[in-house]
Amino acid sequence: MATKKKAKSTETAPAAKAAKKLTEKANSDRASGTPEARDTARLLLEIEAIHCRPENPYIFTSGRASPVYIDCRKIISFPEARAKIMAHAHKMIEKTIGWNKIDVVAGGETAGIPFAAFLAALSKKPMIYVRKQPKGFGRMAQIEGELKPGKRVLLVEDLATDGGSKLVFIEALKKAEAKVTDCFVVFHYGIFPQSIEMLAAAGVKLHALATWWDALEAAEKHKYFDEMGLTETRAFLEAPEKWSASHGGRAPSRALGR
Repeated sequence: MATKKKAKSTETAPAAKAAKKLTEKANSDRASGTPEARDTARLLLEIEAIHCRPENPYIFTSGRASPVYIDCRKIISFPEARAKIMAHAHKMIEKTIGWNKIDVVAGGETAGIPFAAFLAALSKKPMIYVRKQPKGFGRMAQIEGELKPGKRVLLVEDLATDGGSKLVFIEALKKAEAKVTDCFVVFHYGIFPQSIEMLAAAGVKLHALATWWDALEAAEKHKYFDEMGLTETRAFLEAPEKWSASHGGRAPSRALGR
């Protein structure tokens, strides 16, 4: 396993130390750079929501192979980490959007629902949630909760890869005559340009607390990944499709991912 509980530090030669500093700077330059992003990445590693397994890559539903995997759902089981991450999220949303410009917080089925609930409670805003498709009985509703036409809605999800699934929720909200201009996620892969492009085409801006670059920086700084994990994760982030193809992955089988 390339993920480990804080590997012990060892002395390195001057050349190795210099190379490490350059690597850390490169990671830092691509990371979000905010204290909230760094702390979120550290907390995700601390609660073991982030896994690194380059010797036995994860194969996603899209068909891609990856040396790393993140499970943001784990956050809900760790009260202290959850409180800190949600406080970071609340602060970031205030800075980048402004809570006075948001009327309703919407969670995307299913992983986005608890995070929408936490943020709605912190901001004292109404909450709704959006199904991937209308339920097949009763009112046939796709949106649960009260949503009046013209309300400004913040869509909340746990993470974004290439952003495709967000379009389903955005379309449902717009069909209900809501105004949707922003989407917030705890974690954004940050390596697939289409995640931002697709949402931008729909008039929606993506906001995220942390990305894989933040996670890589934190994993190196706090010694959560071994050398193989750091090297292979960096190679994946630099060229995800190439890394996937050379490690048993296949071209994404569908346009829409998370």
